[in-house]
Amino acid sequence: MSERADRRRVRVIVRGRVQGVAFRAHTAQQARRAGVSGWVRNRTDGSVEAAFEGADSGVEALLAFVREGPGSARVDAVEAIEEPLEGDVRFEVRG
Repeated sequence: MSERADRRRVRVIVRGRVQGVAFRAHTAQQARRAGVSGWVRNRTDGSVEAAFEGADSGVEALLAFVREGPGSARVDAVEAIEEPLEGDVRFEVRG
């Protein structure tokens, strides 16, 4: 099995009380801990959007994290869409 075969990319949109509660910073910390690349950003509608790319186990760990969020957040819904790999090499917090 090739190294790319066990890698995946998922785009998520997280809705609830997810802005102003350090959601992006906590997500970035969890992504780096799990060895996942990609990005996270606030959206103008009050939701948070992120892309996670890496080993299946790392992406699954990030999906589990965003379904709960940090302690001060309230996650009402998570939409997850599988995407083609883009080759991200680090995780960044965007606007």
